[in-house]
Amino acid sequence: MSARVLVGVKRVIDYAVKIRVRPDHTGVVTDGVKHSMNPFCEIAVEEAVRLKEKKLVKEIVAVSCGPQQVQETIRTALAMGADRGIHVEVSGKDYDALGPLQVSKIMAALAKKEEADLIILGKQAIDDDCNQTGQMTAALLDWPQGTFASELTLEGGMLKVVREIDGGLETIKIKMPAVVTADLRLNTPRYATLPNIMKAKKKKIANVKPADLGVDVTSRLEVLKVDEPPQRQAGVKVETVEDLVVKLKEAGRI
Repeated sequence: MSARVLVGVKRVIDYAVKIRVRPDHTGVVTDGVKHSMNPFCEIAVEEAVRLKEKKLVKEIVAVSCGPQQVQETIRTALAMGADRGIHVEVSGKDYDALGPLQVSKIMAALAKKEEADLIILGKQAIDDDCNQTGQMTAALLDWPQGTFASELTLEGGMLKVVREIDGGLETIKIKMPAVVTADLRLNTPRYATLPNIMKAKKKKIANVKPADLGVDVTSRLEVLKVDEPPQRQAGVKVETVEDLVVKLKEAGRI
């Protein structure tokens, strides 16, 4: 099949890093902090690579928005098996305020420009937990969407998507072109091997600006304040039920 897949890969603070709030409470500390690819984006890349290995797609294009550092994230996707990358340059205050709507507009514009048949995104990013980009991208393109995918099967021009929902699993069939968002159980991403990491250095990464795509990344949202969650108070051990009742009364619980 001659399908082209766009995969979004977001650079986030590594999941193992303890998040610290900036002293001015305008955001979190990012300078000198380890970053990596969003884990759900890794799953999206892996699924695209598996489709290519089955010869169901011809090309995988990894896309990331941000400053120069996001090229490292794109290189990781290339080492996993993506064919080429697109770096959408966004920096400074525009990058700090970049949200799902702006990214969705960029992905939709790139899908049209690249004549993509399928977009695979992580269901959410672990930094903002928005879970909005896939849905907004599908809406802007007026494409079918299969969100929270735990299984994906490509049959001709149709996609069978098994979705994780509150009540269990839901199976749907949608026509391509389409947008799919990857859930945790869709697959287990591979580790990039050293030979593939070396090959990835030779793969092309195109640089574009949002303006080149006709996208305005100005945010309509303003972050007023970022605070750390309150410290959890230590528990108290009591010897008897009577003592427990007294403590609950003192705390005003009963």
